[in-house]
Amino acid sequence: MAKELNENSGFQVSIKTLVGIGVGMATVISMWFMLQADIAEAKTLPIPPPQDVSRMEFDMKDKNIRLSIENTEKAVDDLKDRLIRMEDKLDKLR
Repeated sequence: MAKELNENSGFQVSIKTLVGIGVGMATVISMWFMLQADIAEAKTLPIPPPQDVSRMEFDMKDKNIRLSIENTEKAVDDLKDRLIRMEDKLDKLR
């Protein structure tokens, strides 16, 4: 039994639903205008200059990263050694 939809058809909507729809639409519209204003402002701002990385700075960062990796490797090796000793102690207790 499908109902026929025509110009005489009707449906009921509560005031609460209408208010909710209105608040939702107002929120979306205000967000749209705020976004447009932010875009317009961003167009007027100066473009930041490109940041060239000097060779010295690159070498220092590279050295720092490599040192961090080496320190992490040492810490992992120490943890492995401690884990092996703990396993040996557990085996002796069994």
